[in-house]
Amino acid sequence: MQLILIISCSYLMGSIPFGYLLTKIFLKRDIRDIGSGNIGATNALRTGNKLIAFSTLIFDVLKAVLPVIFVKFNYPEYIYVSSLSVFIGHVFPLWLKFKGGKGVATYVGILFCINVLFGLLFISTWLLLYFIFKYSSLSSLLATLIIPAYILFFLSGQNIIFFFIMFILIFYTHKENVKRLINKEESKTKIY
Repeated sequence: MQLILIISCSYLMGSIPFGYLLTKIFLKRDIRDIGSGNIGATNALRTGNKLIAFSTLIFDVLKAVLPVIFVKFNYPEYIYVSSLSVFIGHVFPLWLKFKGGKGVATYVGILFCINVLFGLLFISTWLLLYFIFKYSSLSSLLATLIIPAYILFFLSGQNIIFFFIMFILIFYTHKENVKRLINKEESKTKIY
């Protein structure tokens, strides 16, 4: 019963579509009709409103932090189950017919909860790659891959399988971006 409650609450928290809600409330627009149609922060930036994009990013991180931190301190044996449930909630939200975001901001929140070093490693890798290549998708994919690579080479005893699963899931959510990157059709993202 406890496990079912943790999975359910984590999923429901993760499934709150902040990008959709913020653009609907403040811009009176449906984010799914803008840019890529994705509900995440990168697409929220395409609305032309940086405050909406930044707020979407922060809320997508926080919706992971709240349940995962709670579980970490009260039921530590379920931290990876809660983390995965939050992520699945974001990518496949019940409220939007299971069509959600790509999960990067939510994953950042998860990383900071599991290990602050992982969160900092992800962000520094993402920023470095973004400033070199200007592709948000490429930066996200490689920053996601750096976590299991770091664990493999420098840490023992960590749940590396979880981080490989997360890489596979984020790769899946970015499959269209990967095709565009291969075909040199991916658009660069301007965040400043």
